[in-house]
Amino acid sequence: MGIVLKQSIRNILTIYGAFAIGGINALFLYTFFLGDTYYGLVTFLLSTANLLMPFVAFGVQYTILKFYSGYTSKLETDKFLSVALLLPLLVALPIGFIGVLFYEGISNYLSIKNPVVKEYVSVIYLVAIATAYFEVFYAWSKVQMQSVYGNLLKELFSRIAAMVLLFSVYFKLITIEEFIWSLTGAYFIRMFLMASYALNLYRPKFSLQLPENIGEVIRYSLYVILAGAAGTILIDIDKFMIPQKEAIALTAYYSVAVYIGSVVETPGRAMAQILQPLIARALSTNKMDEVNSLYKKSSVNLLAISGLVFLLINLNITVMFELLPEKFRGGEYIVFCISLAKLYHMFLGGNGAIITNSKHYKVLLPYGIAMAFSVIVLNYYLIDLMSIEGAALSTLLVVFVFNTIKLLFVKAKFNLYPFTSKTGLLFIVLIVFYGMFFFWNFQFHPLLNIALKGILISVLYLFFIYKLNISKDINAVLNKFSRR
Repeated sequence: MGIVLKQSIRNILTIYGAFAIGGINALFLYTFFLGDTYYGLVTFLLSTANLLMPFVAFGVQYTILKFYSGYTSKLETDKFLSVALLLPLLVALPIGFIGVLFYEGISNYLSIKNPVVKEYVSVIYLVAIATAYFEVFYAWSKVQMQSVYGNLLKELFSRIAAMVLLFSVYFKLITIEEFIWSLTGAYFIRMFLMASYALNLYRPKFSLQLPENIGEVIRYSLYVILAGAAGTILIDIDKFMIPQKEAIALTAYYSVAVYIGSVVETPGRAMAQILQPLIARALSTNKMDEVNSLYKKSSVNLLAISGLVFLLINLNITVMFELLPEKFRGGEYIVFCISLAKLYHMFLGGNGAIITNSKHYKVLLPYGIAMAFSVIVLNYYLIDLMSIEGAALSTLLVVFVFNTIKLLFVKAKFNLYPFTSKTGLLFIVLIVFYGMFFFWNFQFHPLLNIALKGILISVLYLFFIYKLNISKDINAVLNKFSRR
């Protein structure tokens, strides 16, 4: 876990910096500078683009991670990477043609409930293309064991761009309409920066010749499209469906609560950047002891770190909402559901990477279809029944059921499981801390309350984690900092 931990720490710092900037954007700048209607519109456009992106990418970002290490000659590697760059175009161009041909009908359908959407439907397609190729080049750099720069671009660039553009709206340098189109342009700039970096790490001799295993590459890409789509659908389908049933402003309120709850997964997003290619390499060389070690260590480390974030969020959430405009408050239930779903996902560690990079990857096709169908059906009924709280509950239920299925699948096929002797003890620590601090707050200004309670919880939690020796990796990091 040395290289995983080293790059993960850098990625965690990057992601938390990005989330801090994103938090300022989501919780304050969007809410005050754009207002709930246009905030909801931007959320809807970007979320719908994220739903389209896995199909445009054609699963290539996962295909690169799986097959790259299996090529032994530069010629075959170059053929493979050349194909990887062309495959998304085979999807993007027909989608673009259909979009132009039926633009009026598509835009009318998406704007039935909220007419403000109609003028910006093309943004969805453009952002999807830019994001798809960004992910392809990001995977390109990951297989060179370089994830930090891509992580900086992925997590920081668009948030900083949004912040600059939001202040430009505030100071009336640009209009809200220009903000939306400028933000779209920022995604293309990010894509070109990632492409330049990836090609600098490894520049193939581009060829129209096909690699020898092209059939397997295409089949794998087709299967894993839904692997990527299922996760994206789970995250973004709520923000697509809410405007079809409710006023688009509710998407903004929901987005604020989801953003807060999603902070729990940031350690996993950081670790995944380097963990995925390591698991892929270990599986391709049949080093199952290494896979088992990565699986267990990633699980306990992520549960411990994400568990602390879960506590800090949910034990301060009522006070956090006091800092927001009144109409954005009252999302505690949504935050709890989303953060609990993210925590359970973190507990699985490298589970998804094991399935995706193994010979059993084909199971992801029915799994992805079932997962997407379930969340759409649950949203359809629960949004009507409970409004935006129903969308959060459907996410929690689907994550719990389908991640449990993945857990049992890896146990059945590989005889691997993420539990260690410390897992149960760690769950007890989390439950005890949640019960101890849930009903107690300092009686000061909200910011001071959050800071003091957060520091107290963090110090006590890390003390117990260290003394109980929950994770050797975490203890090693704490020892390193204590010696400075």
